[in-house]
Amino acid sequence: MPVTTAQIKINAVRELGGEVVLHGDSYDDAYAHAREIESKQKLCFIHPFDDPDVIAAQGTIGVEILRQVEGPLDVVFVPIGGGGLIAGITLYIKSAQPGIRVIGVEPEDSAAMRDSLRAGSPVTLEHVGIFADGVAVRRVGDATFRICQQHVDEIITVDTDQICAAIRDIFEETRSIVEPAGGLTIAAAKKYVAANNVTGQTLVTINCGANLNFDRLRHIAERAAIGEQQEMLLAAEIPEEPGSFRHFCETIGRRGITEFNYRYSNPKNAYIFAGIQLQHGLDERRELLDQLQQAGYKVVDLSDNELAKLHLRHMVGGRSSTVANERLFRFEFPERPGALLDFLNAIGTDWNISLFHYRNHGSDYGRILAGIDVKTTDAAELESHLAALGYPYWEETDNPAYSMFLA
Repeated sequence: MPVTTAQIKINAVRELGGEVVLHGDSYDDAYAHAREIESKQKLCFIHPFDDPDVIAAQGTIGVEILRQVEGPLDVVFVPIGGGGLIAGITLYIKSAQPGIRVIGVEPEDSAAMRDSLRAGSPVTLEHVGIFADGVAVRRVGDATFRICQQHVDEIITVDTDQICAAIRDIFEETRSIVEPAGGLTIAAAKKYVAANNVTGQTLVTINCGANLNFDRLRHIAERAAIGEQQEMLLAAEIPEEPGSFRHFCETIGRRGITEFNYRYSNPKNAYIFAGIQLQHGLDERRELLDQLQQAGYKVVDLSDNELAKLHLRHMVGGRSSTVANERLFRFEFPERPGALLDFLNAIGTDWNISLFHYRNHGSDYGRILAGIDVKTTDAAELESHLAALGYPYWEETDNPAYSMFLA
C-alpha cells in the first residue's frame, strides 16, 4: 500500500493476518513495487482491478442492486479508481436492464477514466489528488477502460468540498462515517439532480469504503459547509476607525459568523477575513456580496479560493509595529446567531481594537481573542468597562505565545 494509506485500513489488514508493505505516495508507486516483489520472489500477482475474475466478482454488486431495488431503477452512480468496480457493475446491469443509466464518478483531481475516454485510450495522469485516496489512480486498466468506453453512460467529477458535504450528508442520514472515496457518489448524485432538475426517479449510489482516520474529520467538517453552500468566506476592506467592526457586522445582519480575523496594520484601512453562515446557498451568497458592496465595502469572495480555505484562514495575524499600548484579552459568550454583533455592541466604540479573532467551533460558547490599544492613563477605565460587560474574560498580555507571534 502507499504510505499515505489510512492507518485504520492498514490495521484492519494486519488484524486479518496480512503482511502490509508500505511503499510510495500513491497507488501506482505501490503497484510498481508489488510487481518487483512478484518478480523477485516468483509470486502470483492478483491485479486489484484490471483482471476479468476481479471484474466479474465486483459485478455481483450489480446483481444485488437489481434484486433489492423494487420498481423501476433509473440511474446507478459508481465510484471509479482503476475501473474494476464500475466495469463489473455496468456489465451486469447493462446485460440485464440496458435502459438503466450507469454514471461513473471521479474526483476532479484524479479523473483518469474521464480523461482516458476523452482521449480514446488509457492515459496516465501526471499527478493525482490523494484526498480520496481509495480512488487515487494515475492510470485505469486496459480491460476496465474498454468496458467503460462501451457501456458507461457518463462520467461526473466532484471537488473536495462537495465530497466533504456528502460525507456529512451520509452521517446525518445514517450515523455512518465514510471515507472520501465512499462519499463520491452521493456528491455526484446531488450534482446530477441539481443540473438536470431531476424529480421522481430512483437513484442508487455505491459507498465503496469507510477507512477514515478520525483526525481527518476536522478537515472534512470545515470544508463540508462550503461544499454545501452553507458558508462563505470573504475578505473585506473597512475604515480603520472606532465602530467600523460593528457597522460591518450590522451590514451582514444576524447571520451566523463562523470566523472573524483582523490585525491592525495601518491607520487608514483595515482588512478582515470572515466566514459567514448561509441559509439559502449560492443565491444568498451573491445577495450578501451585493449588499456589502452597496454599503461601500470593497469585498472579495474567497469561498472558492484554495489558498484561503487551506491556509489563509489559519494565518491571519502577525505583529503590528504601530500599536504601542496593546493589551490582549480572551472572551467567552453564549453562541447563537447575532452573538458576535451583540458582543461588539457591548464593547462599544470608545476603544481601538487592534487585533481580533473569532471562530465558531460548533460548541455552546463562542470564543474571541481581542487586542485593545489603550494608553496607560486609560487602563483603569478599560478594566472597569470590561468588568461591566457581563462576559467572562481573561487577560493574555503576558502569555508567551502572544509575545512570540503577535506582540
